[in-house]
Amino acid sequence: MLRLGLILLIIPSLALMTVFYIDQSAVDSCLDAGGSYNYQAGECDFEQKHQFYPIMARYPLLVNGAMLLSVIGLLLCMKGLLWRPVKEN
Repeated sequence: MLRLGLILLIIPSLALMTVFYIDQSAVDSCLDAGGSYNYQAGECDFEQKHQFYPIMARYPLLVNGAMLLSVIGLLLCMKGLLWRPVKEN
């Protein structure tokens, strides 16, 4: 139970951070080149300015799913640490 909880606690968070930093890297390189990042198309635009859309608005299922799995993992970790089976001699 504890092992599964740790996996569910750590892996979704790492996946979410990876997606965020890959996305942020693309935005940063576009802004460094003097463009405006088009969040809906996922590309750099040098002609017009585009509004900022947070990652939660663009990938709601990914963010909510990762957070839900992490909370389930936390609960499983708590259950695995607090309710250990009684060993009989």
